[in-house]
Amino acid sequence: MTKQISIQDILLNQIQIPVELFLAYKDLGLNEKEVMLLLQIQRFLQDRVDFPTPDQLAAYVTMDEKECAHLLRALIQKDMLAIKQQEREGEKLSEAYCLTPLWNKLFSSDIQQQEASTDGTIFILFEQEFGRPLSPFEIETINAWLDQDHISPALIKAGLRESVLMGKLNFKYIDRILREWKKKGIHTVEQARNASKQFHSSQTGTNQPTKKRDTSFYYNWLEGED
Repeated sequence: MTKQISIQDILLNQIQIPVELFLAYKDLGLNEKEVMLLLQIQRFLQDRVDFPTPDQLAAYVTMDEKECAHLLRALIQKDMLAIKQQEREGEKLSEAYCLTPLWNKLFSSDIQQQEASTDGTIFILFEQEFGRPLSPFEIETINAWLDQDHISPALIKAGLRESVLMGKLNFKYIDRILREWKKKGIHTVEQARNASKQFHSSQTGTNQPTKKRDTSFYYNWLEGED
């Protein structure tokens, strides 16, 4: 005889998912795999499994253990997930995942949401231009530009566009651009645009053939399109 499950049992066996997560995850720089991993962590936490391993997570998603481990590191670097130490009664210190950084970004004030959204968009732009997911080191580099060097997302975006314009799409070159701008006291997109125009103007010689300008999204930034 099959066991019947009551509606009450079904309703009790659920996790709460804020609608804001479905509406804003793209703006926060998250993709569908990362969101699913966060939801699985939320489910584990609800079941009192505080620190699920990549192997445990992989059992419930279409990603293998290695990819889960990679995404977990990326989520921590994007400040969407944290690891905290906790002490239960009569037990030693243990590690636990914490989703508070994600919820804070979702439910912060409008100004904070706009800033988080802009920061998240940076990661999307880089992935789109490089045509692949960013590595943990590359994510850490962008976070360092934002948090340690205090470079605005708009100026980082300008540095990305300048590297595309120069045909040198790599993080070392972008870092060199940003550091050169900082050394020259350039802190706004308009200042960077003017400096770039002057540089490209000085590089154009009479003996050099005129190249047709690419009118793509990234190349148009010298004309003032953001």
